[in-house]
Amino acid sequence: MAATLPMIAGALALGIPAAHAADTTARAALAGTKPAWATAKADKGATSDSAQVKARVYLAGRDAKGLAAYAKAVSDPSSPQYGKYLSAKQVQARYGATKAQVKAVKSWLTASGLKVTEVTQHYIAVSGDASAVEQAFGTQLHNYAKGAKTYRAPAKTASVPAAVSAAVLTVTGLDNAPHKASHDDTLPPPDAVFKNSGPFSSYYGSKIATTLPDAYGTKIPYAIQGYTGKQLRAAYGAGTYTGKHVRVAITDAYASPTIAFDAGTYAKAHGDAAWKTSQLHQVLPAAYTKTEECGAAGWYGEETLDVEAVHAVAPAADVTYVGAASCYDDDLLDSLSKVVDNHLADIVSNSWGDIEANQTPDLAAAYDQVFQLGAVQGIGFYFSSGDNGDEVANTKTKQVDTPANSAWVTAVGGTSLAVGKGDTYLWETGWGTEKALLSADGKSWTNFPGAFTSGAGGGTSKTVAEPYYQKGVVPNALATANSAAGNRVVPDIAAIADPNTGFKVGQTQTFPDGSQQYSEYRIGGTSLAAPVIAAVQALAQEARGGAAIGFANPLIYSKYGTKVYHDVTDHPTGTDLAVARIDFANGFDATGGLLTSVRSLGKDSSLSAVKGYDDVTGVGTPANGYVDSYKPAKAHRKH
Repeated sequence: MAATLPMIAGALALGIPAAHAADTTARAALAGTKPAWATAKADKGATSDSAQVKARVYLAGRDAKGLAAYAKAVSDPSSPQYGKYLSAKQVQARYGATKAQVKAVKSWLTASGLKVTEVTQHYIAVSGDASAVEQAFGTQLHNYAKGAKTYRAPAKTASVPAAVSAAVLTVTGLDNAPHKASHDDTLPPPDAVFKNSGPFSSYYGSKIATTLPDAYGTKIPYAIQGYTGKQLRAAYGAGTYTGKHVRVAITDAYASPTIAFDAGTYAKAHGDAAWKTSQLHQVLPAAYTKTEECGAAGWYGEETLDVEAVHAVAPAADVTYVGAASCYDDDLLDSLSKVVDNHLADIVSNSWGDIEANQTPDLAAAYDQVFQLGAVQGIGFYFSSGDNGDEVANTKTKQVDTPANSAWVTAVGGTSLAVGKGDTYLWETGWGTEKALLSADGKSWTNFPGAFTSGAGGGTSKTVAEPYYQKGVVPNALATANSAAGNRVVPDIAAIADPNTGFKVGQTQTFPDGSQQYSEYRIGGTSLAAPVIAAVQALAQEARGGAAIGFANPLIYSKYGTKVYHDVTDHPTGTDLAVARIDFANGFDATGGLLTSVRSLGKDSSLSAVKGYDDVTGVGTPANGYVDSYKPAKAHRKH
């Protein structure tokens, strides 16, 4: 006992209760720290006192309410503060934690017996045994069944001494269920080579599958070989803008070792402007963790897609890739914080996420704080809305994805895109795929139209209140789907996502003989939609003379119902639509045989793209005039 005496004595001297004296000091609850799955029914008993815990205590800063209010004001075109952004230094001075706050929080944590392992301007990291954590946060830790596994979590909402409550935003790590993101692309990860088989269409409808059965009463075209920047720029009204002098950041986990070579080779092959020296930067952590668990090599494909898509649409934009140490929330939050703390860019593309049910309110608070700190500096975050439609097929529960559900980010939904001859925009549908295979005799499609495979994430949040900018635009039936008061609906805006009308990327991959070679394949997912919209926003920022757009949702919704958007519906031609697709059974060549399928478009689980705002494509996709609509009102110069 001798070793623990000074600790308890110190704790009592500071007016912080020792274990089992939890009610002697006023405490403030940290809402949302007891996860919903930690129920009495799932309780497996107390966590061992000696179990080791690592946690992060996020700092509220000196004026959390003021930060949220200012983030709203600078982003709202109708506010007198609109566009009056602060520098990173000003943000820290006005809203960051004070030295006194940091000192008080550290004293309380160490007096409880915890070891402080790291202090940043956002959080204080600690480690220690369960009994010290229980003392610090005024709750017992128990083990709970969650699915087939057992995880630790607080038995009641964690709390902090009232004396430090104003300084503490939240704590993460008290529960040890995995909080990790997956990347939203819908092809096998290119650690092993992936190639598409032909035949292909070079533009939508250029090659009709005359020898295959009809679908919806007509012959159908073969899937696109993969659109390139020229086609996407034409479809979304890029005009002569290139994103010059605009900085775009991309966050994902890990980092592709061949990104510079791949991006350079791809741009040259497809007529995109060559990358200039120092136009592509990487900001990487000192070390990577959880590489097996997170499937690190799969993230290389994600980074490659994001970097090449941004450059294809905004070839002169400056691109900074910020890699996280793992796919866990803490590490991804660190990457976002790097962008904000160092103002690495004005536009941030993020093609990753998790289901809303896995997000706890403590994490939501930590994410929202970073997004607000970005907003007051004129930084906008764009998140892919997910690739599993309403998530029912994936999780058996209708839900949206996170962080796209945050009211402080722009959630990007997805479409199937038809670009015709001469790079003309034909139409888009909401992205949602049903797939049926060719019958053995080749005369019909088996169980046509087949099962749902993937589609743009969307729907109504269960946890995030309806933001002011959605009121009057989002139909009441969607907003009130989960509560009468109204909730956040995603997405906000959309772009190309369907892998059957996808984008061609180039990447160094591992071939069956073990060699590593550059090759190209078609890819999709809202992982493609997010960087495409981020790139279009870079063009829009150039159009407004380089002035930052910041958090764009209030502006995006203020343009709703105008000609600057394509209003996307599932039946743009009046009939059901489908394409034929032929794949290598082994993902590489014809030696393992070919798989022939029909992929229906515009069938996104229970979600539908309809006239007006919808939960597949939001307000729609950028049309001719969208980029120019960002020009300052007085500017009449010709571009």
